[in-house]
Amino acid sequence: MLKGNIQVRSRLEGCALKVAISLILGIFIMLLTGSKIFAGNLGLIEPHVLNRDLSGWVILDARPRSEWIAGHIPGALSFSWEDYTRTDEKGVPYRVWSPQELATALGKMGINENTPLVVYGDAEKSWGGEGWDCWVLEWIGHKGPIRLLAGGIQSWKSNNYPIKDGAEKLSLRPVQYKFKLESYLDISTEELERQKSNVVIVDTRSALERFKGRIPGSIHINWQDFYTGKERRPLTPDALKKLLQGHDVDLSKPVVYYCTGGIRSAYAWVVHQLAGLPTARNYEGGFEAWKRR
Repeated sequence: MLKGNIQVRSRLEGCALKVAISLILGIFIMLLTGSKIFAGNLGLIEPHVLNRDLSGWVILDARPRSEWIAGHIPGALSFSWEDYTRTDEKGVPYRVWSPQELATALGKMGINENTPLVVYGDAEKSWGGEGWDCWVLEWIGHKGPIRLLAGGIQSWKSNNYPIKDGAEKLSLRPVQYKFKLESYLDISTEELERQKSNVVIVDTRSALERFKGRIPGSIHINWQDFYTGKERRPLTPDALKKLLQGHDVDLSKPVVYYCTGGIRSAYAWVVHQLAGLPTARNYEGGFEAWKRR
């Protein structure tokens, strides 16, 4: 009996040692490569799940405000990239507001860093803005769950769930949003220039845009290839891996997505994250920043 206990304890100690070694190696590789283990609370939510528990979430409509006014999920708040970007001092358009400004805006909407959030769009009219919303929230360190509505507004409507039109006025109690910037999720022009040989750069713009100018060495995958079907659902993990591998994207290297100003590329980024691949980065400045460097 004593011998058996000793053997069991020895096996457990051996397993614990292997786990410890794996963790140490993982941290060492992370520090050596500059990569990051993704620890966000990002996921998909189906329309029927959301409809059963509308009161359990704060819902963000990522489409242009005019689309939100025309018809939105009841209680949804308008949060379009068009309203939270600006042209910076260098003349680069579509630059995201500062983390403090975003935190203040979210706080005024009654959202704090722990609020459970559902984001939706329609991919096309929002130009992938639902991906941008998710990226922004992860970038400022949102701690609560973030769910992307699978199929967006199309899926919601196809299930005949309720739609509210007009500029719905909600009673919002302002709160404080405490951000903690996850700077790794963005990449500056200067860093991208330094790291070009160590990353895979994916251009998510159209073929015409790419013809007019591109980042040297980048791989072209149109952002519209990252979703599928009439409901424009994000690619499944297997479909995404097939897409990336089909374009010779080396997934052993960090992937940087870019477009004109970080919106469509953020959609590609969120599909990448949902697939459980190693953390990618969004070049938020996009080609507008690159060509002005």
